Amino acid sequence: MLKKGDKVKDFTLLDANGVKHSLSDYLGKKVVVYFYPKNDTPGCTSQACGFRDEFDLYREKGIVILGISKDDVKSHEDFKNKYHLPFTTLSDESLDVIKYFGAYGEKKMFGKPYMGVLRSTFVIDEEGKLLVSMPKVDAKNNAKDVLKAIEEA
Repeated sequence: MLKKGDKVKDFTLLDANGVKHSLSDYLGKKVVVYFYPKNDTPGCTSQACGFRDEFDLYREKGIVILGISKDDVKSHEDFKNKYHLPFTTLSDESLDVIKYFGAYGEKKMFGKPYMGVLRSTFVIDEEGKLLVSMPKVDAKNNAKDVLKAIEEA
């Protein structure tokens, strides 16, 4: 698990339009990387719309938002269009980046364990180092909670 101050390794993933985005593209800016289980599901939609609703405030502060799930590029395109998401969503079908951040593990549904993406959020500073780690987040309030965590970091 990454700790505050750790250098975050670079990664490259495809966005909703099939365009490559690397973490290193955003050096010099704070970057919120939030991981969510699945596009267009209730919790994930609430989380994404929270970031959408706070987007102007993030932009004013020069903070980049990257939402990452294991869904394919087409699913990301549909999700972004349906909910008018103004930030970048990325596809990690291989789970490599999700696992690197420790955002994959055992979950339970109806008491039955299974492996899946853990709703988590990380903030990377302007130098590419981990600033904030939020391993378990409340989908509805995540966007506001992240802003508060950045102020306190």
